[in-house]
Amino acid sequence: FLLFSLTGGLIMLVGMIALYFQVPAAQRGPETFLLDNLAGLPLSLGAGRLIFLSFFIAFAIKAPLFPVHTWLPDTVEAARPGTSTLLVCVLDKVGTFGMLTLCLPLFPEAARWAAPVIGWLAVFSILYGAVLAIGQRDLLRLIGYTSVSHFGFIVLGIFVFQPTATAGAALMMLNHGLSTAALFLIAGFVIARHPNGSQQIADYGGLRVAAPVLGGTFLVAVLSAAALPGLATFVSELLVIVGSFPANRPAALVSILAVALAALYALWTYQRIFTGSPARWAGSGAALDESALGGGQGRGVAGPPAAVAPADLVARERVVAGVLIAALVLLGAVPQLGLRYVDAPATQVANSVTEVAS
Repeated sequence: FLLFSLTGGLIMLVGMIALYFQVPAAQRGPETFLLDNLAGLPLSLGAGRLIFLSFFIAFAIKAPLFPVHTWLPDTVEAARPGTSTLLVCVLDKVGTFGMLTLCLPLFPEAARWAAPVIGWLAVFSILYGAVLAIGQRDLLRLIGYTSVSHFGFIVLGIFVFQPTATAGAALMMLNHGLSTAALFLIAGFVIARHPNGSQQIADYGGLRVAAPVLGGTFLVAVLSAAALPGLATFVSELLVIVGSFPANRPAALVSILAVALAALYALWTYQRIFTGSPARWAGSGAALDESALGGGQGRGVAGPPAAVAPADLVARERVVAGVLIAALVLLGAVPQLGLRYVDAPATQVANSVTEVAS
């Protein structure tokens, strides 16, 4: 994670220095890097495209987008669920936010030049992340790959330069944060209930019987990752797909396959952890360490020799899960609560790129 972030930051630093020297010497000063001043900066074809690539590569690493995504599954597998929530649901949005607010307004010609390749990289990320999520044995690593897929949708929506898709991408940044936060935190609650803090899906089974509230909240969270109609993620994903049709119909059609793949990894994950015969946590006799329930990985505390049934969600866990699920349901029922903040800026950014091209 450190090496990827450092490399992306250094590449972008080179681009920022190069952009500074594109400003005429007489105009350089304290306000050189104001976006209003840089947006209309006349750049040569070669300079504009090279500087755009330096910005885009840095943001693609942060997002993350295939093929510079590989740090994400490794990081979330090793990190505590609370840390992964902060990283993936908040900090990684810097990548897609930077593409939307810097790459497009500052380098509209270069953005259109690179859009066909970026669009197909986004589609590949969508399918690649979904397929690899299906095959994961580690619960947190599985959630990491779902984010690779979802970030692909966001990047696709940004680089088709259609107001509907751009608004969907911006809204998806919010919805993905809520959905994946629910997934990571509720997965943390699951892991905290295992005597050894296991993240392996195969070590679970039948939790729904002992912890029905935990099972219900996890089901809603994982279905939000699959963009179930009625939840917030459905609206933003639909806007991206519908908005992408006019600009890149093949990419939009191929990306729809991820809907079926998402349903597969969502329901199969729930089935393996919460249905079937209850897992026997052999002879550990571990009791629940309540201090681990807040988002860290559970650790067994020595208890009596008999097996201890996992406890259901306690009050503070229900509050955390309930707030996130309520937000997903509310934004799914009334998406205008979020759309009204992104519609006008999305239209402005998309039109600014198409106007330069025309």
